[in-house]
This record gives sequence, structure tokens and C-alpha cells, in this order.
Amino acid sequence: MRDFKGYMHGINLGGWLSQCNHTKERYDTFIVEKDIEVIKSWGADHIRVPVDYDLVETQEGEYKEEGFGYIQKAIDWSRKNGLNMVLDLHKTFGYSFDSGENESGFFDNEAYQERFYKLWEQFAQRFGKYEDTVAFELLNEVTKKEYCKTWNAISKKCIQRVRKYAPTIKILVGGYYNNSIEALKDLEAPYDDNVVYNFHCYEPLIFTHQGAHWIKEMDTSFRMPFDCTYGEYIKYNDEQLDHTTGDMAGFDPSKKIGIEYFEQYVEEAVRVANERDVALYCGEYGVINLASAEDSLKWYQAICKCFDKFGIGRAAWSYKEMDFGLSDDHMKAVLPEITKIF
Repeated sequence: MRDFKGYMHGINLGGWLSQCNHTKERYDTFIVEKDIEVIKSWGADHIRVPVDYDLVETQEGEYKEEGFGYIQKAIDWSRKNGLNMVLDLHKTFGYSFDSGENESGFFDNEAYQERFYKLWEQFAQRFGKYEDTVAFELLNEVTKKEYCKTWNAISKKCIQRVRKYAPTIKILVGGYYNNSIEALKDLEAPYDDNVVYNFHCYEPLIFTHQGAHWIKEMDTSFRMPFDCTYGEYIKYNDEQLDHTTGDMAGFDPSKKIGIEYFEQYVEEAVRVANERDVALYCGEYGVINLASAEDSLKWYQAICKCFDKFGIGRAAWSYKEMDFGLSDDHMKAVLPEITKIF
């Protein structure tokens, strides 16, 4: 498995240039240079910057120079503070991982796909020169498994077009089920030596998303500690979520959850990465702020120990607010411990 050097310990800047109201006030105030200095002081080596197409494109597809300027600002701040950066296209015209965004049709519409390719050509022409400190992430969280074949073809074509302008920049590609780790085996073999396989991890979901209002089956008053037995995790999952817990079925139901859960979780992905000689990266992982700070720390300690064991780079979700903010008051008591390991 290849190393993803310079991208081992990162933080997401969710809610700044993506998943926001896309106003100049938001862009100018939600994240400022001081925040990048804080992230550097935590010991991070990179930031992941999600952006929506709305930042840089009108609905008609005309480019917004001011929007590209904010990406440039993020790159400049990062370079000044000795940080690398992942530029993540969180939403493209015709597609969003969030059905509430009302973006649809991308996987069936060649015109939308061409617009996607051209936007990435713009990114490559403008920012490819920073390949020593910037990596590109093609698209956040493809949802349905039935998109897999089409997405493989789209991502390959996009990489080919990016390569005309940025021949060796690192390019991150994730799979279906919202960048599920199980989808990595179904990705195309890496196009070249500078492709990175990307996944997200919010497992066990019943813990990291306890009480989440956006999960329709979830009781928003539901709370649980991290140190539960596998049997309790299965019970809570069955009560609160609508999917199976096969990933826990092999563990002693009377035993409390531990690092072995995460080791099993990444096992196949590590095998695939080794077979294909590709780097592995977790672009998002974190715990909702409805869990106690102390329990959140226990989760971070377990998953990060696993990531370190297998040499997996990662970026925590998220720096501030967005229901997962590490810099929020809720996390103050444990933040010094988390910044030692994230």
C-alpha cells in the first residue's frame, strides 16, 4: 500500500464553502486565516476544503472569479502555515449526496457530466501548479450502488482530462454508499500512481449519529455511551436504524467494543489497497456533538489507533459547528487529547 505523505492528520472545513447559504458574509467570516493557524497549532498536516459548484458557477454554468478567489485564499493560507490541502468538490451541478439539495440527473446526463469535466479542468488549470501541497477530490459521496459502473467511467475520464493540466497531482476517488469502505473493491484499478482511494467512516453509526435529526428512523432523544457491549450495539441499532449489524455479528455480544471492531472494518480495504498498490485515505470521520465529549474521545482513540496501525491518512469532520465541531465549546475538555491523535 502506498503512503499518502502529508495527508495523515487533517481537519475538514465543512460549512465554509459548501453546505452553506453561499453568501459573501459566510465566505468572509466563517473561516478566517486565524482558524488555519489554530489548526496548524493542533499538529495537523492538512485541511480538507469542501466546495459546492455554487461557489464557482452560476446555474447557467458561467464561472465566478470571486468564488475561485476563496479557494485561492484557502491554498495561500495553507501554504503560509505549512499545511497541505484537499480540494473536495462536495456538490456538482446535477448531483448532491444530500437529497434535500434537489440536485439530480448527473449520472444520466452527458451534458451535466461534461460540465463536471470542464469544472475540474478549471481547477486543474488554476490550482494544479500547487501539486506539492494540494490534492484533488473528484466528488463527495456517491450514493447508490447502481451508479458504480457509471461513476467508474466518469471518474476515469475526469482524471484523464485533469492530467492534461496537472499530470502528477494526487487525485482522490471514493465509491458508492456515501464513500463506504465496502465500495473500494468495486472502484476501477488506479488510473496511475497518483490516485488515492478515499472512504468515510462514521461507524458505528448508531454511536456517531446518536440523536441525529436527519436520520428519519432515529429518535432524537436517543443517547448512548461508547463503552457498550457488542450485544448492546446490535440492540440499539435494531431499535434506531433500518439496516443490519452484520459487521458486529462475529463478536462476542458480551464484550465491550474495542479497536478490533475498527480493525475488522478496514481489513478488506487494506487488502485491496495492498493488492492494487494504492494509498488509502479517510476523508471524513467524527462524532455528533450530542454524544458526551468523553465518549467522543474514546471513539477517536480507538479509530485513530487503527488508522495509525495501517498507515491510513484522515481528516476529522469538522473544525467548527456542522453538528460535529471539534473547536466548539462542547469539546474543550477533551480537545487537547484529541489533537494528540486525530
